[in-house]
Amino acid sequence: MRLTIPLLAAALGLCAAPAFAADGKQLYLDNCAACHQPTGKGIDGAFPALAASKVVQGDPKEPIIRVLKGRGGMPAFSTELTDLEIAKVLTYARVTWGNKGKPVQPTQVTALRVGAKGPTVKPALAH
Repeated sequence: MRLTIPLLAAALGLCAAPAFAADGKQLYLDNCAACHQPTGKGIDGAFPALAASKVVQGDPKEPIIRVLKGRGGMPAFSTELTDLEIAKVLTYARVTWGNKGKPVQPTQVTALRVGAKGPTVKPALAH
């Protein structure tokens, strides 16, 4: 049976999600868990929950911009994390704790990073 290129690309994308999420777990624990908690439940009144979050699971543009630029008490990670790392950590948050978001691709982060105003940014690195 022959797979068409779009079908093959979709299949490969589905396979990449678990790998991205696994890599993103450590990035999440290192950069996000102190505030949003390892459970993704946040701290009521201080740090929002990522588990069951419509923002986290919805259009990836909003969480990508929040990670790049920061928001409220959340620091900007544009100089700390590469596009690949941001894609991995957001994919982890979007598919963990019962969340049902789609994986984030590094190219999505790159496109928004270019348009984001703010501090000098760290380019994506291949890992």
